[in-house]
Amino acid sequence: MNLFARFSMANRALIALVTVVASIAGVYSVTQLKQELIPALEFPAVIVVSQYPGASADVVDAQVTQKVDSAAKSLEGVESIQSTSTPGSSIVMVTLDYGTDTAYARQRLESSLGSALAGLPDDVEPLVIAGSIADIPIVQLSVSGEGADLADLTSKVDEELVPLLDDIAGVRDVTVSGGPVDQVQLTIQPAALAAAKANAGDIATTLQQNGSLLPAGAVTDDTTTLSVQVGSELQDVKDIAALPLAGSPGTTLGDVARVRLAEKAATSISRTDGNPSIGLAITKTPDGNTVDISHAVADAVDEAGTALGEGTSVDVVFDQAPFIEKSIEDLTTEGLLGLVFAVVVILVFLASLRSTIVTAISIPLSLLVTFVGLLVFGYSLNILTLGAITVAIGRVVDDSIVVIENIKRHLSYGTRKSEAVLTGTREVASAITASTLATVAVFLPIGLVGGQVGELFRPFAFTVALAMLSSLLVALTIVPVLAYWFLRERQGEVDPVAVEAAAQEKERRTLLQRGYVPVIDWALRHRLVTLVLAAVLFVGSMALTPFMKTNFLGNSGQNTFTVVQSLEPGASLAAIDTAAQKVEDALTSVDGVDTVQATIGSGDGLAALFGGGGDANFAVTTDEDADQEALQDEVSARLDELRDVGTVQISAAAAMGGSSTIDVVVTSDDPASLDDAAAQVLEALTDVDGASDVSSNAQAAQPTITVTLNQVGRTLGVSEQQISQAVSSLTGPTPLGSVVLTGAQTDVVVLPGGEVPTSVEELRRLPFGDATLGDVAEVEQVALPVSVTRQDGDRSITVSVTPEGDDLGTVNSSIAKAIDGVDLPEGAEATVGGVSADQAEAFAQLGIALLLAIAIVYIVMVATFKSLIQPFLLLVSIPFAATGAVLLLVITGVPLGVPSLIGMLMLIGIVVTNAIVLIDLVNQYRRQGASAEEAVREGSRHRVRPIVMTALATICALTPMALGVTGGSAFISQPLAIVVIGGLASSTLLTLILVPVLYLVVERWRTRKERRRERRAARPTAV
Repeated sequence: MNLFARFSMANRALIALVTVVASIAGVYSVTQLKQELIPALEFPAVIVVSQYPGASADVVDAQVTQKVDSAAKSLEGVESIQSTSTPGSSIVMVTLDYGTDTAYARQRLESSLGSALAGLPDDVEPLVIAGSIADIPIVQLSVSGEGADLADLTSKVDEELVPLLDDIAGVRDVTVSGGPVDQVQLTIQPAALAAAKANAGDIATTLQQNGSLLPAGAVTDDTTTLSVQVGSELQDVKDIAALPLAGSPGTTLGDVARVRLAEKAATSISRTDGNPSIGLAITKTPDGNTVDISHAVADAVDEAGTALGEGTSVDVVFDQAPFIEKSIEDLTTEGLLGLVFAVVVILVFLASLRSTIVTAISIPLSLLVTFVGLLVFGYSLNILTLGAITVAIGRVVDDSIVVIENIKRHLSYGTRKSEAVLTGTREVASAITASTLATVAVFLPIGLVGGQVGELFRPFAFTVALAMLSSLLVALTIVPVLAYWFLRERQGEVDPVAVEAAAQEKERRTLLQRGYVPVIDWALRHRLVTLVLAAVLFVGSMALTPFMKTNFLGNSGQNTFTVVQSLEPGASLAAIDTAAQKVEDALTSVDGVDTVQATIGSGDGLAALFGGGGDANFAVTTDEDADQEALQDEVSARLDELRDVGTVQISAAAAMGGSSTIDVVVTSDDPASLDDAAAQVLEALTDVDGASDVSSNAQAAQPTITVTLNQVGRTLGVSEQQISQAVSSLTGPTPLGSVVLTGAQTDVVVLPGGEVPTSVEELRRLPFGDATLGDVAEVEQVALPVSVTRQDGDRSITVSVTPEGDDLGTVNSSIAKAIDGVDLPEGAEATVGGVSADQAEAFAQLGIALLLAIAIVYIVMVATFKSLIQPFLLLVSIPFAATGAVLLLVITGVPLGVPSLIGMLMLIGIVVTNAIVLIDLVNQYRRQGASAEEAVREGSRHRVRPIVMTALATICALTPMALGVTGGSAFISQPLAIVVIGGLASSTLLTLILVPVLYLVVERWRTRKERRRERRAARPTAV
């Protein structure tokens, strides 16, 4: 590695030019990096949504959901299959292993469903959805106006605002929702239809065979070829009414049915701050810059303001950009504060402004090179990569500190400048290379960590590794050149021996040496006592682990949360709306709540999937400067005061979009046993300590009318399909496909021609041929499930527990204990999932990563020291790093979560750095002929300053993050910083004392062993 320093010193002008170019490239890269909230992720899930209008949940489950389940099981890499069947709708979510190609999985599932379509009802067409983090809207807008007509408002938005949004660079799609939807309504005239000797099937055939353009080949003459198309597009409902009725010559569709274009009956209501509204969801392309798009959207809204009309309000329901910008700003502030603190530490220890400048320059240079790497390898600037850069600020200066401190020490001995630079760099080159490679190598096991944690933290690991390698390159190339230009050498003739002796004496008189040398001398004389004290300290700190909190990723701190309201099954849209208005009023009355966007009703299948699962869902945006946790507590208290509003739950934004609840999944094949088991689990968990809310997705049975063919009907040859068609045509809108009207696909429904029955008795009296419905079928009111949920094919009910604080581990233990005390019915099982399962999986994988990291560090050190024993001694630093980390986590009350474990992983590489630098010098003294005790004492004395200096520089650089000075992305950076600070403090202290003691113990044992071998070899051989 000394070749780098020699090349740099021989080509100083070239190094200066490269440094300037690298700096310019780094600054340019910062401006070109995409700004995102989190790294781009691909959800390892495929979702199948199917509509089966008019079918009960049981029917949907039996005829649709279970068949889709079977098709999904043929996919490779299936982790779990969850399904929910509700009246008229089926949703099946297939969760795949991370790394699975979801596009390919989607194609395979569509192919499997294609062969399964023969077994599905005729009018069921499954929709397969797969997506990534890019499919989540980056901006959601709500457009409302007092007294505004939603149809007019929707038209204005489509004409004025949507085109502006579509033209923004990086915008992939703009989706408008909540506005009225037109449909073609056919009201059948029974008498006219009978006179024409036709039925509803003839109407469907008429619509299928007309109103579209069909290719009919081509006609070619001598010079040209003309394409032939048959048919014409329908322009309005008059064209539909004029269509000839299939099978009835001379009769048109308008003769047997009244045809009109009308608004579809609303199944949901959307309001913003109490006013009817429509929503706009804006998604970006993979290359789009979230922050730039957000600003452009704001400009487009301002531009369209006048055209939308006076009194029209456009509110931001959700916007990723402010949180991203605040996170970047806060982390940048903390990073700059850390840089200043690190520079101050260097200045205090080196007591030289010139040396401090040389060292400090290495920080921005290393980071600028890192930015270039992020741009080249396609990474974005997000809270993970920026957090990694902020954390790295305290580490990138370490190599430069060791180099400049050693160069400065040689200059103080009277060595010529060029020789001091080369000698000082050569002496530490192998040590800093090994220590940096060890720090980088610990992140290799992150590549083996699967799931969400691996996907999220791989960019973090890459960024830290890139920053550390950049710092090593800077320390070995640029720092020697800067030292040659900036540092001063002694002028005139000097006596090197006398100067070095004076410098050594001056060094011994420093405060650090006067404090450290007596301690290390005592420890080397009392080796057994030192080892026992260290063991007691380690065991004592580990005894504190029961007092340590644990969590998964923590709360993201975003200024948004959702409220989900559920009422009794069967509640009408009007009843839900009345109850929802009470919740709206309560939310808007809380200080700090800026916007409340309410969606009342479930809408269609997709809306039910993404809407939150309740009868009413509220997206709440708050003041970003407010205390989000306290604000949510106030909202919760205000909602608890409401009466007759059903069940209301608050869900905060979990970090990285993960689950925020502990889910206990109860499964059983027997519905009665399932209900009983779920009720017992719910009761057992209601009083669990640390739970703020306990709920179940089990719902009371909904009153339903069943029509079952009786013996009379079977005798007359009546089929269930005939009864279904007759009842549906007389009781409500019946989907009849769609037509292309003025270029747009428009749904067609058939409305009943007479009065709609309103009771069971009226339904029985419905005419059916020469009889009534009650004559051929049993018509009864029964209670049927509102929904049927399944987990991997088994019927299931999920009981969700929302942890009250940040100690997920304690709540997990309480839940496990409560479940163990439940006597479940035979055949029923209860398993813990949700965020608890996520935490367990992440902790297990990161635990393996920690062990692999230790093994990798050991291999690097064996390659460095050419010894198996010495690297093993250095590993002693690692458990003592855990000592400080655990102690500081307990003192601060910060939970041990995934960010903390990433900090522990990083700590493994950091703590051995000091030991490597120390033992490398000790070995150099041994090779020069010094005894083991003398080499240990002198090596420790000479390395105490750079070791303490690098440790303090790192600790001070991380202190702003550990204190959460700005609060930006504290859920990631604060736990990580606290672990590194605590671990580095304890390991540095013990490295300077324990490692020299262990080294001396081993070396004396080896010396005694060699002497015994020599004595045995010297004995005369018996004849």
